[in-house]
Amino acid sequence: MNSRERVLAAFAHAEPDRVPINYFANPGIDARLKAHYGLDAKDDEGLRRVLGVDFRGVRAPYVGPKLHPDIPGRSVDLWGIHRRYIEHESGGYWDYCDFPLRDADEEAVAAWPLPSPDDFDYSTIAEQCRRYGEFALNGSAGYGDIINGNGMLRSMEQTFIDLVTDDAAGLLLADRRMNILVEVTERVLEAAQGRVDFLWIGEDLGTQLGPSISMKVFRKHIRPRYQRFCDLARAHGLYVMMHSCGSSSWAFEDFIEMGIHVVDTLQPEAKDMAPAYLKERYGGRLAFHGCISTAGAVAYGTVPEVVADVRSTLEVMMPGGGYCLAPTHQLQDNSPTENVVAMYETAHQYGRYR
Repeated sequence: MNSRERVLAAFAHAEPDRVPINYFANPGIDARLKAHYGLDAKDDEGLRRVLGVDFRGVRAPYVGPKLHPDIPGRSVDLWGIHRRYIEHESGGYWDYCDFPLRDADEEAVAAWPLPSPDDFDYSTIAEQCRRYGEFALNGSAGYGDIINGNGMLRSMEQTFIDLVTDDAAGLLLADRRMNILVEVTERVLEAAQGRVDFLWIGEDLGTQLGPSISMKVFRKHIRPRYQRFCDLARAHGLYVMMHSCGSSSWAFEDFIEMGIHVVDTLQPEAKDMAPAYLKERYGGRLAFHGCISTAGAVAYGTVPEVVADVRSTLEVMMPGGGYCLAPTHQLQDNSPTENVVAMYETAHQYGRYR
């Protein structure tokens, strides 16, 4: 099988030749892996081929006007989100700060500059699809990500207050952002001319201990907005993969009703997210992508412990198909290089069906 055939078989709950594999990592460990394999520091595609990654994405870059002024000591993106660089012992992160819409009312949110779908370049989408024709292609514009996306502008505290109190300003921001993402995604799919395979959307719905919002709030504010992505995917005959950090299985029955086919991240240490729990309750109804914890053996264990963790996950998740091996989030910079190498070597060695 090629990568596309492999992923589509897994999404359809069939057993491919081997478990599909995905990869995402923070800059520090990414650079160390490239050095380990003798690759150029910018050779992202080369690393993915070495690791046997079966997924690729197509995107329409923003080419419109600058919407927000530069701020000293900050990174400011096209949505107006502010970040500052925070160093730590393993490297550093661009962390969210300032929250410029934290105290904004509905009028201020309506006036906040956001990118227009007209200002993305869709002209190279067909060529991207041809270039990565052997791989499973994600065609979404990005996560809808209401909680995080709004939280980066309004703060997480205010965003949760917005959802609980039906705050008009917060809900308007969510709708403005979602409208743009849905429209960009639709134009990407039109430009791809049937070559995209799935949409990858996401919303962080849980902590390690349980849900971060109630089912009532989920069904009132989150589910209807994501239904638009699901309906768009259905119109184009695509699979939908839903990302959520933390404990999210409490929403999986609703996911199935919405038309979501694959769930992603699957942090095994979170409540009701262990591989055996997920496979028993949702195997055959949802496919799985993730399960290899970035806060477990890969980060803190030895190579033999990484091998044992990956093998035990494969033994639970592989039967009957429906599983794609991936880290539960970005591989962190505190992950030893040899552990990450062992993770992918074990996936190739023990992830074969035939």
